Amino acid sequence: MTKSPLKQRAFAFLDLCKPRVVALIVFTAMVGMALSTPGLLPLWPFVWGSVGIALAAASAAALNHVIDRRVDARMTRTRHRPLPTGVLNERQAVGFALALAVISMLVLTLLVNPLTAVLTFFSLIGYAVVYTVWLKRATSQNIVIGGAAGAAPPVLGWAAITGEVHAYALILFLIIFAWTPPHFWALAIYRREEYAGVGLPMLPVTHGVKFTRWQILFYTIVLILITLLPYLTGMSGMIYLAGTCVLNAGFLGYAIALLRNRNERLAMDMFNYSVLYLMALFAILLVDHYLNI
Repeated sequence: MTKSPLKQRAFAFLDLCKPRVVALIVFTAMVGMALSTPGLLPLWPFVWGSVGIALAAASAAALNHVIDRRVDARMTRTRHRPLPTGVLNERQAVGFALALAVISMLVLTLLVNPLTAVLTFFSLIGYAVVYTVWLKRATSQNIVIGGAAGAAPPVLGWAAITGEVHAYALILFLIIFAWTPPHFWALAIYRREEYAGVGLPMLPVTHGVKFTRWQILFYTIVLILITLLPYLTGMSGMIYLAGTCVLNAGFLGYAIALLRNRNERLAMDMFNYSVLYLMALFAILLVDHYLNI
């Protein structure tokens, strides 16, 4: 049964928001909120902080659709997005993205605190403009440099509750920052021919698959070391340490296997595992925080 035009357009606007990506962003922000205080979270900063961060993330995602619309139309993975298919036009997408951005800034400024609004604004600009417009097309280190914007949500969540940026929040930032390169480079290995075809200088395109595999291993080791910091600094306890060791064993196993195995389907398997890894790691942080062992 085909969707009505109105329903099809509604789903297209939802697709612009990249809901699965936004859900992961909001989840990591919520964990940052929870870890910022030893007791129960204050209700309204939690609710409005989550809403504001979600709207800003959705706005950045929609702007990404607009900026990448011509590239998306030429790639198998993205050619069915709303702009390449013509379900939505550029003007509608830009208006939608700007509306989300304005609402998110109003929510965060008026109902949370100005610091969270400012940090969220710079994260939005960092992803939608600095990364998507410039870095993505300028350097093979686009993911490394641009990863700072994607690593911000726990810091935003922490600031939403406390009105400050704590060193523990920066540890959460570093975890996502170090996770981002192996996560995206695994996908880039699998999709390198498409990236090459549209002229995007992803690392496997500019430096080859072998070099990228070694870089994935290097950043995986860096990630493992950084994920020990919550335990070593007293931020988390034994539950976190045990859980993260298991998760890290899986991540390292994929990175080593990727060096030895030329089957590039394994790169996609690692990409999928990396998403589950980040979700699970932050979930374990949350469990550890409230059980406090």
